[in-house]
Amino acid sequence: MTVQLEWPPEAVERVAEEARQRGLSLDEYVLRTVLPGATTQPVDQEELRRKRRAAVEGIMQIAQRTHLGDDVTIRQLIEEGRRF
Repeated sequence: MTVQLEWPPEAVERVAEEARQRGLSLDEYVLRTVLPGATTQPVDQEELRRKRRAAVEGIMQIAQRTHLGDDVTIRQLIEEGRRF
């Protein structure tokens, strides 16, 4: 996505200098300032897939260890949830 800002040249120079002092591009500096923790660096898609797979496996392991009992129905769980 592209965002265009109309800033006075002095403001652009000041922000660009702050970015240079931090060793960042102007785009990266503005993005991190507006959204702390954000980055323009490309996301490693393979690493993202590994993390998602590990999360799903963790959830599945928890689900296998969790037993509500043979006499508990989905309807009972729904009604119990509505009480709160």
